[in-house]
Amino acid sequence: MIAVHGVLVSEELLEEKFVCDLLKCKGACCVEGEGGAPITPEEKNIISDNWSHYKEYLDTAGIEAAEKQQFGLIDEEGEWVTPLIGKHGRCAYSQIDERGIAKCGLEQAFLDGKTKWRKPLSCHLYPIRIMKLHDTLAVNYHRWNICKPACECGTKKGIKVYQFLKEPLIRQFGEDWYQELETVASHWNLNN
Repeated sequence: MIAVHGVLVSEELLEEKFVCDLLKCKGACCVEGEGGAPITPEEKNIISDNWSHYKEYLDTAGIEAAEKQQFGLIDEEGEWVTPLIGKHGRCAYSQIDERGIAKCGLEQAFLDGKTKWRKPLSCHLYPIRIMKLHDTLAVNYHRWNICKPACECGTKKGIKVYQFLKEPLIRQFGEDWYQELETVASHWNLNN
């Protein structure tokens, strides 16, 4: 781990290559898994407060699941997560497009100018996961076999994880932090 302005960053963010390839993975991160994506209580409230704008971007099953689960639920570890359609189904906030790709309805409302909030930060940052270690945040790269196409695409394009996720990293830590990360990455990659 490397410290960047008091945040621990896994070297994998500086080394591994990654670019989402939705045509190949079909947005599997919105469908696969044991539970919903992590959200904060504030994000749950944003969804609830703007529900009328988000509903039009979701199918009936997603709307019903989100409303029944009150826009989020607490998982087995005591953390807030997005609601799912069924016990281990897709995220209630996802929609399946005509190509069979799962996309975020919350994000589509943002892209269409209906809301000012993009989507849960944990989704925007994926495959990065942030953990709290005592008083320090740790930024880690989460490996999942469904992201193999993204690793292949990133390798072809020569784009590293931290570069691909520049926007959400700035959203989380700020522009100055990201600039320092770029400086650290350039030194790291010269020496390794």
